[in-house]
Amino acid sequence: MADRSAEDRLARYHGKRRFDATDEPRGEGTGPAGELSFVVQIHDARRMHFDFRLEVDGVLKSWAVPRGPSTDPGDKRLAVPTEDHPLEYRDYEGVIASGQYGAGPVIIWDQGTYRPLGVDTLADFAAALDRGHASFRLNGQKLRGAYALTRFRDGRDGSAGAWLLVKKAGSGSTRGRNTTPDPRRARSARTGRTLDQVNRGTTDRKMPDHGSSRAHRSEGNDHA
Repeated sequence: MADRSAEDRLARYHGKRRFDATDEPRGEGTGPAGELSFVVQIHDARRMHFDFRLEVDGVLKSWAVPRGPSTDPGDKRLAVPTEDHPLEYRDYEGVIASGQYGAGPVIIWDQGTYRPLGVDTLADFAAALDRGHASFRLNGQKLRGAYALTRFRDGRDGSAGAWLLVKKAGSGSTRGRNTTPDPRRARSARTGRTLDQVNRGTTDRKMPDHGSSRAHRSEGNDHA
């Protein structure tokens, strides 16, 4: 992973999109800035899903999580790898135009920084992902504490690759409680809007409270 440029890793992303018809970022201007970032977007495309993205080696490594991340360590959430996205995509909230790849509204459900666990360098973390297992600690507005991504199918036989996204016990965990929000009622961590409001272009926004105490309470709230 580390021996390929970010531009090379974005070739698949670019190949799927027509930038004269979509307002998604091309990925031509933003570099790493301080702490490593993560973002979780809700995307109402052909199938509703959450997109989980980690900043690694100058791009956002991305997984589609149909049921969304959970804060219950007992939940094992399917995470299907998708193409790497540019770092600018962590700021994307809008509507992908009809007829384009992934058409539909997108909101930023959670955002923040993360720290790799169990490795000494960022290169070691990238290598751990290549091998199929990596642990990390999230510091988001809604998701906090340690998580792990583990590959259980590599897709070499022609099937789709597949991973599990699992919360580890400890800070931010809510064992035994369903904490995944209803995606249609969930609100953006950036603007407070729902998917429907973004889709309609409305401006009546309920701005989120970014305080840490609210972030912890919202983990079990369907309106989070």
